[in-house]
Amino acid sequence: MRLKEGLTVRKVGKDYVIVSPEQGMVDMSKVYTLNETAAWLWEQLDGKDFEVDDMIALVREQYDVDALSDDELKKDMLDLIQFFKDNALIIQ
Repeated sequence: MRLKEGLTVRKVGKDYVIVSPEQGMVDMSKVYTLNETAAWLWEQLDGKDFEVDDMIALVREQYDVDALSDDELKKDMLDLIQFFKDNALIIQ
């Protein structure tokens, strides 16, 4: 799968939002907020083909998540993928 092209993550205050740089007027009904980890993952995956296992490996390398089992981390990544799918932010 791959993230939808032409979108970028911007930090706005304490939040991270997905925006379309070429969009003249921002449609506030289509603003997607991410937490810091999801925003970091977006940046790492942007422009690349990836699978759930790639996401897990990236998170394990970057963050101290040793207390999380692979199953817990996989569930979190699948939830994030589902959010991306539900909002048409991912291409399969």
